[in-house]
Amino acid sequence: MENKELFGHIKGWGVDADPKNEPTYPMKKYTGDDHKRLNYDRPTLQPVTNEILHSNERPGVTAVFGTGQPPEGLSGAMRRYAFRYSEGSFSHWLPLLLADRVQMVEALVDDVKKGQIPDLIAEKGYKAEWKYNRAGVIRKGLMLAAVGALVILAVVQRNKRK
Repeated sequence: MENKELFGHIKGWGVDADPKNEPTYPMKKYTGDDHKRLNYDRPTLQPVTNEILHSNERPGVTAVFGTGQPPEGLSGAMRRYAFRYSEGSFSHWLPLLLADRVQMVEALVDDVKKGQIPDLIAEKGYKAEWKYNRAGVIRKGLMLAAVGALVILAVVQRNKRK
């Protein structure tokens, strides 16, 4: 039995069977090499000079990878922990998200150690935010004040109980 007879009842079955109906037909020159691309020589691999975190779902590192910022400190430990798990799990992605936030704090502490006072207003883009989204800045400020007040209230209440 032909495939058309077996699967012809499926809407859209075989729409790509006619090469003249393929979107790239008038431009693409078929040389037969399309099926030879599976047998290629792998390019020379980039040498591994730093610790590279890579998916545990792959046997090794990719041919090219970034080395600009190797994992270090608490954020690096969190990243190492995350890469022990599959990319399809929260145990992989949530620690990576948290590690980004921790690394930001680590960088601020490192700046202060070097004697550089970070300009958080400029770095976070608050001038532009104030110019183009004033209501949003006010709303965020009010929410931050409310959360701060709740934290202070909770601490005071806890101290009263003691």
